[in-house]
Amino acid sequence: MSWIEEHGISWRHVGCDEAGRGCLAGPVVAAAVWLPENYDLPNLTDSKVVNKKNRNRLRELILEQAQSYGIGICSPVEIDEHNILWASVLAMHKALEKINETPDIVLVDGNRFKPFRNWPHQTVIKGDALVAAISAASILAKTERDRIMEEYHEIHPQYNWKTNMGYPTIEHREAIKQVGITPLHRKSFRLLPESQKKLF
Repeated sequence: MSWIEEHGISWRHVGCDEAGRGCLAGPVVAAAVWLPENYDLPNLTDSKVVNKKNRNRLRELILEQAQSYGIGICSPVEIDEHNILWASVLAMHKALEKINETPDIVLVDGNRFKPFRNWPHQTVIKGDALVAAISAASILAKTERDRIMEEYHEIHPQYNWKTNMGYPTIEHREAIKQVGITPLHRKSFRLLPESQKKLF
């Protein structure tokens, strides 16, 4: 029995997830996905456990087959203004604005959310592995954000964002230490240890 069946959730639900909360640079990207009734896509699960080739394959199938979907983006400036948690929720709201019908409920990965319009919602811990619509949103958010960071890499290749996607790798932090930050870095984050902050 699936999580949806176990909890008696209507098939008229939308799943929401985000990508990029833990990064030092780049936007946070969210997706909202409404799948058809009895939808079954083999190997659809949390994007973090799917390799890049399969994520991109799943992305194309989701975009082609979803009943409705939306993608929302919050910039580093918005992240610094709202903090990363609420910027993630704002990105989800932006994604939900693009859903073309009113669902019975919105299912959100994690445990924090702010109501969108008057749509009922429920948070689901580890929802990206339990609910197909959230898994699909996870795939769309991750692949869209990766695409954006690969484009940003062409502008700022010294940080190797095409590989680390803006996450706080040793390589990324060493580049910050050596050349400083860009407008795409999140200034409200601890980009370097306290002892090295004077470098920028």
